[in-house]
Amino acid sequence: MNVRDAAFRKFLIVWAGQLFSAIGSGLTAFALGVFVFQKTQSAMDYSLIILFNFLPSFLMLPFTGVLADRFDRKKMMILGDAGSIIGILFILFVMMSGNVELWHIYLGVALSSVSTAIQTPAYKAAVSDLVSEELYSQASGLIQLAGSAQYLISPMIAGFLVSVFDIKLVLILDILSFVIAVAAVLVITKREAVPRKQDNGNFFRDLADSFRYLLSRKGILWLVVLTSMVCFYIGLLQSLFGPMVLALADSRTLGIALSLSATGMLVSSLLIGVIGLKRSKVFILSLFLALAGLFYALMGLFPAVAMITVFGFLFFVTLPFVNTSLEVLIRTNVDNENQGRVWSMVYSISQVGFILAFGSAGFLSDHVFNPLLLPDGALSQTVGQLIGTGQGRGIGLLFVLSGLFVALLGLLIGRVKKIKALESDAAGEARSADVSG
Repeated sequence: MNVRDAAFRKFLIVWAGQLFSAIGSGLTAFALGVFVFQKTQSAMDYSLIILFNFLPSFLMLPFTGVLADRFDRKKMMILGDAGSIIGILFILFVMMSGNVELWHIYLGVALSSVSTAIQTPAYKAAVSDLVSEELYSQASGLIQLAGSAQYLISPMIAGFLVSVFDIKLVLILDILSFVIAVAAVLVITKREAVPRKQDNGNFFRDLADSFRYLLSRKGILWLVVLTSMVCFYIGLLQSLFGPMVLALADSRTLGIALSLSATGMLVSSLLIGVIGLKRSKVFILSLFLALAGLFYALMGLFPAVAMITVFGFLFFVTLPFVNTSLEVLIRTNVDNENQGRVWSMVYSISQVGFILAFGSAGFLSDHVFNPLLLPDGALSQTVGQLIGTGQGRGIGLLFVLSGLFVALLGLLIGRVKKIKALESDAAGEARSADVSG
């Protein structure tokens, strides 16, 4: 076995641990949502779980990215997974005491979110330590596959466990999944590609340096800004897919539609993990983002659950191609010693789009678009003749417009010279490395 194969095998061990961890996290997310909603019958209380799971990680990522470049990434991953165990253990203990309150759950979820912020940039950056550049796309595809597992596998398992057993069993399984993730990191010996910075530097200077580093890479900055815009529209989809389907069918049908749609992400992630991406990454990013926008728009065009599910499946098929191309373009244009901080900045800036979407989706749906397509709405006799009228069709119109904007952004990415130069710059550096070697 050559060095490259041995390194990729180490990555697969770590990846397998993260796969179990993702499934466990999905189990807990589903089970806690059901538990809180059954306890309070409040959608607001349910949504606060999502908020506390998202915001702490978002706020901490710029700082933990610097830490991932200053300290041992393997230890950072262990610390993050161990911290997640503490958060879930806290929820488990208060449930076993019989005195659980909502704030207990929110606190436990927030603790796990903080730990995720520690683990995520270290894991992303560690890929560059373990995998050779020609295998980046396969590694990224497998990471996408592990991430999709919590949306495909976890809800089905958690739904069965919650209905037959107690939620405490779900929490215990989640804790065990984190233990597996920690064990996977412990059994591999991380290959240090470059020396790590010592922890005696100025933390905030390093944080400022990470901003300057990103600003100095114009192509990457363009990618991140455009990605943030795409994330806004994807956030609208995440927020409003359920209400649009529920206007046409019941919750059981919604669950089936979501599961079938999400299998598209599983299929393409597995395909990328096996064969990789052979063509130009900028071309693939532009093409599949444009296709994602097209399928997004078609989801809103038809007031039929079957058609929404078909185009939802096709939409999810495109996402791993988009994400993998984006990851490879960034990874091959960032020095290994700066990987952690750059990834944290990429996540932080791109997720601004999600925050704006989550904050505005309800208002746009209830007060802007849905009233337009009620039977007596302003657009009922024009646009309504094409996409239908009634509850939820305003969301359909929003999806059509959002999809068209995403498609335009995809076409724009393929024409930005700074982004196209990322691929040629990475190829030039690779040739230089071959010559010097």
